[in-house]
Amino acid sequence: MGKLTTLKVKNAPTGRHSDGDGLLLLVKDSGARSWVLRIQANGVRRDFGLGSVDLSTRSPAAAAEAERIPILQRKMLNLAEAREKAEAYRRIAKAGLDPIEERRKAMVRVPTFEKAAKECHEALKKGWRNKRHTDSWLACLDAYAFPAIGAKSVDVVEGPQVRDLLAPIWIAKPETARRVLQRIGAVLDFAHVQGWRTSETSLKSVRKGLPRQPKVERHFPAMPYADVPDFVTELRGQPETVGRMALLFLIATAARSGEVRNARWSHIDREAKLWHRPAPLMKAGVAHTVTLNQLALDILDRAKDLRGDEKDPLLFPGVRNRALSDMTLLKILRDADQPYTPHGFRSSFRDFAAEKMPTIPDPVAEAALAHAVPDKTIAAYKRTQFLELRRKLLDGWGNFLMRAGKVVKLAVSA
Repeated sequence: MGKLTTLKVKNAPTGRHSDGDGLLLLVKDSGARSWVLRIQANGVRRDFGLGSVDLSTRSPAAAAEAERIPILQRKMLNLAEAREKAEAYRRIAKAGLDPIEERRKAMVRVPTFEKAAKECHEALKKGWRNKRHTDSWLACLDAYAFPAIGAKSVDVVEGPQVRDLLAPIWIAKPETARRVLQRIGAVLDFAHVQGWRTSETSLKSVRKGLPRQPKVERHFPAMPYADVPDFVTELRGQPETVGRMALLFLIATAARSGEVRNARWSHIDREAKLWHRPAPLMKAGVAHTVTLNQLALDILDRAKDLRGDEKDPLLFPGVRNRALSDMTLLKILRDADQPYTPHGFRSSFRDFAAEKMPTIPDPVAEAALAHAVPDKTIAAYKRTQFLELRRKLLDGWGNFLMRAGKVVKLAVSA
């Protein structure tokens, strides 16, 4: 039982007055009153302030409002609250923690979800290269999340609120809804790291409160394989540009756009006619080797003139020797009035393999595209033979592409 009473606190003269267990009432000459706790932590005795004395008579509403504020964050304390706060710090010290540091953490101001999202975006965008993604990341939340939870303190945002804001677009705009969910999760995880939330966030339960989204098949517009040779001939007959060479190399190797745009000369084994693509270059994060047909080799021979003085130059460098934009390759197709995408040539190649080279097993064609192939399939052909089968397939594709343009040479730079 403490030594002080509310009346003693109100009438105490200038000086220090003990309530017991290290809790002191400090009264200054001016009459100002505050609470001080004397405590021993890690073998050192120290005094630190708990807050000002609150002598007011609170209304029920004011009392309820005060209860919403965690005790360690309250700055105006009546006698009961001062004892409660002092006891909380005693427990902290007994646990071997630093009360001063814990008080600092407790005083951290928790931002709204919108402010936390903007700070999260600012921190994450430093690692993003795609400006379109950088701009759309926050715009997506602004459109669908901020109206519902933007003004809420980030530490009180929970699954049911997220589910409710996603419900109107979950079926109507499934891909957008998934992006919103993923980005809300990123913001809440960021808030936990910043100390604004007490625990990590799992939003898996949100999906359980929403209907199953319809499965949507995504297909990249692909040029019919029978039309590709004529298109290749058209490209080879035009003035040579870095973008056209990159697109031709993409078609010849059935590679992904990012793999071609970020390919470097150190990846090429010209003598063995191989392109060794390191794991960071690959979508699946697994290193992969591509055999190079004659068309691909011809393009590389022409691209040698582009080599700069960098330590490990790109095959097809863009402005300031940076990787080309994906839009560069797409623009070549659009300028040729073709409604297809660079990625679609992988489908063209796959259709060619199935219809024109049916003796090549399907797993070989899948391996040529860097798709996952069961180990037992590779074992059935032996690794060396498996690579040679892929070479046969890519060589067949290269010969097919040059079929309509055997007499057409790459044009001289304009």
